[in-house]
Amino acid sequence: MRIVMMGTGLFAEPTLEALLASSHLVVGLVTQPDRPVGQERGSTRQTGQGMKNLAVQHQVPVFQPESINTPEGIAGLTAFQPDLLVVAAYGQILSRDVLGVPPLGGINVHASLLPKYRGAAPIAWAIYHGEKQTGVTIIRMSAGLDAGDMLAQQTIDIGANETAGELESRLAPLGARSALQVVDRLAAGTPVPGVKQDKTLVTKAPKLTKEHGLIDWTRSAEQVCNQIRAMQPWPTAYTYLHRTGQPALRVIITRAVASGMLDDAPIPSGSLFVDSRFPTSLFVTAAEAGPGERRLVEITELQPAGKRRMPAADFLRGHRPQPGDQFGPAAP
Repeated sequence: MRIVMMGTGLFAEPTLEALLASSHLVVGLVTQPDRPVGQERGSTRQTGQGMKNLAVQHQVPVFQPESINTPEGIAGLTAFQPDLLVVAAYGQILSRDVLGVPPLGGINVHASLLPKYRGAAPIAWAIYHGEKQTGVTIIRMSAGLDAGDMLAQQTIDIGANETAGELESRLAPLGARSALQVVDRLAAGTPVPGVKQDKTLVTKAPKLTKEHGLIDWTRSAEQVCNQIRAMQPWPTAYTYLHRTGQPALRVIITRAVASGMLDDAPIPSGSLFVDSRFPTSLFVTAAEAGPGERRLVEITELQPAGKRRMPAADFLRGHRPQPGDQFGPAAP
């Protein structure tokens, strides 16, 4: 079977590797144009070996149009004479004309348990919303966003402290294995029945922006920690440290856990303090978990503006919290 792989970023790489190692013929790779570092596309903007590098190593032609849906893009795809498209985190919605190029259409490797989390960032939004499980779904591609019939689905548990980047690294090979199984069946002429998605269960996973990383300390500690995990490695979760008589300091929070209760209800959300029993730990108050109680966020790793990423103990050596010190938005 002649296959064109379409994908960008770390999530797509194991699928390309699996196809290259299989009996199928990968006749081309369609991937995003080369971009400056920091502007890469992909579910979490992790690149690994690089799709283009993998293709070049195996003498697979690479096509990098700005838009695959233009006449030029469709002509370039048609020149490969594919039987099937295999798509994973490509970064563009494919038109009916594109999907009509190969006789067998296309299949997509999607990093969620569809119909939940349709969209560009399913891994991050699953963590953000506190899901305990996620997985991969192989769908027969249609003109709708991640709306095609489901051909295969695999489920895994989400680790309690797992970041989006770490979870993506586990989901990617799972998706590759599932995709190859579907491709093998299609190549053998074996029917691959699809299951329609329940439209009443659809949730969205829109593309992340930097603004999604701003922490709202009036949410619960669990929700804050989920957000921090979901925004790693991009766009990262951040807040601003407000201290009397000093300008606000932007701080990226990279690791945190929900930790303990606080009975002193009048302390505002976002307040920083150190517990004398744990002098090297930085705690921040979050929303109430119950009457008269607050959950605490224990920050274990952070990065002040202009500084390196550091453990909380290192940060505390230069920024010991004072009464009134508080995390919040840029304008208090």
